[in-house]
Amino acid sequence: AVQASTDPLIQYVLAIDADARAVRTQWDNTVKAPTDRASEQLAAARFAVFGDAVYPDATGTLRLTYGRVEGTDVPGQRIPAFTTFAGLWDRATGAEPFNVAPKLLAAKDRIDPNAVMNMAVSSDTIGGSSGSPAVNAKGEIIGANFDSTVLTQRNAYGYDRNVNRSVIVTTQAVTTALRDVYGMDHLIAELGVDAPKAAPRRARR
Repeated sequence: AVQASTDPLIQYVLAIDADARAVRTQWDNTVKAPTDRASEQLAAARFAVFGDAVYPDATGTLRLTYGRVEGTDVPGQRIPAFTTFAGLWDRATGAEPFNVAPKLLAAKDRIDPNAVMNMAVSSDTIGGSSGSPAVNAKGEIIGANFDSTVLTQRNAYGYDRNVNRSVIVTTQAVTTALRDVYGMDHLIAELGVDAPKAAPRRARR
């Protein structure tokens, strides 16, 4: 069925499939495999020198990191610990990169402007950490890691508590979107979230 498809995109992929697989195989054999072996040797050497004084690099195994919810006052990158939907509306210009999704904008009057969207956390994360759950001291899931500030990109080489900030989307923001934007009350109920519907902004005036 795939071979017989007349879909242009499927035909395009079929046309380059053999070459793409050959390039991927070459990459895996000549680049990735030697790099992986070297990384293992480096990790072993680090452990031999430092022991458990430092935690191991992320090597595909479960990794935990911790930090505080806090902003940063680094010159050129001053950010608060929390952002809210009100801040989103304040920055919405209708043009890239600040154009808000139409469905979200249409739900503006149903969304509590003080609901927290994101929070900055001084945890040690790097590319590949996206989607990781953020858990508080009580063991409650309070959000999910999805980004980091610009200066955190150097975290591939070293962690600096003063500038490293992971960006966490809060469970409050997710609940707000499911309830007030997409109307997925059945999913909220399935998740067991105690999230009474917020009154429209007009009713609070």
